[in-house]
Amino acid sequence: MEKEIQLFIEALIFASEHPVTKLELLECLKKVYVHRQEEITEELISTSVENIIVKYIGENFAFELRKIGGGYQFLTKPPYHEGISVLLNLKEKKRLSTAALETLSIIAYRQPITKTEIEQVRGVSADYSIHKLLEKELIVISGKKDSPGNPVMYSVSQSFLDYFGINDTTDLPQLKDIENTEENSIGVNPELEA
Repeated sequence: MEKEIQLFIEALIFASEHPVTKLELLECLKKVYVHRQEEITEELISTSVENIIVKYIGENFAFELRKIGGGYQFLTKPPYHEGISVLLNLKEKKRLSTAALETLSIIAYRQPITKTEIEQVRGVSADYSIHKLLEKELIVISGKKDSPGNPVMYSVSQSFLDYFGINDTTDLPQLKDIENTEENSIGVNPELEA
């Protein structure tokens, strides 16, 4: 049973986004093992936590169990911090602002489209958003419109498709799909509406 408890504690700490205290572990285990004859004690919790700490000290693991913030949490070991920092920076660069997402969705649904047409839909300037989307390679210049001034037209790129996990813009949700999702999420029954 002690090995089972240790594995359960390991799973609980691993699954938590925040440090888990011994008291929280004790309360959780008592609820899970309420029908067992063996008693879950603070001593059993402490012994299990110490065993888990020792288990992850070795160089076979890139992370360790550390006491932090009054509880226990799995953290990466210092030699891997630089690589993780690079990954987090890459993910940060991929984040899009609301304005950029709005601009991107307009381009995706109405491509090829000019900056002026985007601004007519949004009602505000799209210069910065277009610049950021081009920088992130989510859109491309797809030609020039055959109209006065020959404005540049924009379309989504292959990176856009990869980023959103779709094969083609036809895979994008249609307005009717979005309306059905909204109705279902707020509990509106379309059959009851007049």
